[in-house]
Amino acid sequence: MISTRAGYAGGDESYDKLSYKEVCSDMTGHAEVVEVVFDPGKVSYEKLLEVFWEIHDPTTLNRQGPDVGRQYRSIILYYNQKQKKLAITSIDGIQRKLGNKIVTEIVRAGKFYPAEEYHQKYLDKKGVANCAI
Repeated sequence: MISTRAGYAGGDESYDKLSYKEVCSDMTGHAEVVEVVFDPGKVSYEKLLEVFWEIHDPTTLNRQGPDVGRQYRSIILYYNQKQKKLAITSIDGIQRKLGNKIVTEIVRAGKFYPAEEYHQKYLDKKGVANCAI
């Protein structure tokens, strides 16, 4: 992994910048996301997808743990057709494994809006080793 950033994506791209409050209003259509910059020579996109499935529940619509709202939907943002195809294949595999309907969206990556500084490395700042989800 080279870097990660908390932010917002998957919604109306006409904004110059976004705030958590605006995203939570459900007026922008954005989801809370993590931008992952990685070296494919060190970690594969498939491995990132495996981790994605392990760290959240892809069967709950607009909810992750105690957080409820469209901004908490399960979403994979892809940058090219290869990533899209791998994401679709990944969903098919996890669907067979879980049995429950996967509600994860697969959407072309558009504009990424970095979250406010207090959201960056949030769990580290709170002294939490792992999220409750």
